[in-house]
Amino acid sequence: MVDNRFAFIIHPIQIKKDVARKYPLLGKILTEGQINFFSRFFPPVYLSEIRGIRSQATGAETGGWLIACPFTPPTMMSLPEETVYRKIVACGRMAEELGADILGLGAFTSVVGDAGRTIAQRLDIPVTTGDSYTVAMAVEAVCEAARVMDVVMEEATVAVVGASGAIGRACAELLAGLCGRLVLVGRRLEALRPALERCEGQFAQVDARSDIEAIYDADLILTVTSAIDTVIEPHHLKPGAVVCDVARPRDVSRRVAAERDDVLVIEGGMVEVPGPVDFGFDFGFPPGKAYACMAETMALALEGRLEDYTIGKEIDIARVREITAIAARHGFRLSGFRSFEQAVSDEHIERVRERARRNRRVWARQL
Repeated sequence: MVDNRFAFIIHPIQIKKDVARKYPLLGKILTEGQINFFSRFFPPVYLSEIRGIRSQATGAETGGWLIACPFTPPTMMSLPEETVYRKIVACGRMAEELGADILGLGAFTSVVGDAGRTIAQRLDIPVTTGDSYTVAMAVEAVCEAARVMDVVMEEATVAVVGASGAIGRACAELLAGLCGRLVLVGRRLEALRPALERCEGQFAQVDARSDIEAIYDADLILTVTSAIDTVIEPHHLKPGAVVCDVARPRDVSRRVAAERDDVLVIEGGMVEVPGPVDFGFDFGFPPGKAYACMAETMALALEGRLEDYTIGKEIDIARVREITAIAARHGFRLSGFRSFEQAVSDEHIERVRERARRNRRVWARQL
């Protein structure tokens, strides 16, 4: 028996490809510019019903719905904030009519304006951005990637790109207790001050930089900006570097995958969902896997925590730890690595390690 139901809002990110998942003909014949233009006039789109999520601890089940906000990232960035709010609220109204008890905001819908607060105020059901569990899974992914790449966390230099944002700031605070040196990167040094204050006094030596070139010395990079275009290119990374890209759209250029076989790029936040889950729609993940922000919404439904959970521009580390425990109890867990829509195999990791070992000798001589 399903007790509490949820809905989750997604939207096109890889614009033509994602539109084609629902409308194959439109995705084929329209240009990105045309999709960006016409998306302004589309209503919320019902995508699918989700079934089969079952708690490993209690046996409780939950299900829900995927709803698409038709706006693309460039559209959300170009339209007045109030216009975007109205469209997201319309998606929330659809969720309410379907019978959802809690609503999750995905990708750019979670960062528009005040990061969910206004949306929550205008709806009758509670709202979460899912960012608390996104933080938890991103940091866990960085630590696991360090392990498989033989990087010792206590000695490593870790960079957080986008550390002035809510997710980046919270990730940095957790990483500051784990690594040897932490570099906070953002466009403006002044905006990095809150993150710097939260990180100082822990295990890591902490520095703040406004230039992306600062990541070149990093062994591990966690990137989570709200940029529309990529910010990390092949020349920004040293051999053997690991990049965990939590941002959607991606921060890491596809050129990195094409040109740098000596670095490991992973997507942050892919989670295994407990139970025989059927999403009813291909949103780009393997069967049974979800984004961490989706998983937070599902875990809250299973837990019966029907409240505004993660909203606003600040993420409480206590709440990150709480949702981590809740999700683990119900059976959610980090589920391997992906990179540019492909699973990362043990063989791929070994090839990256070997190429990095070779290239480090040349890199060291060039310093």
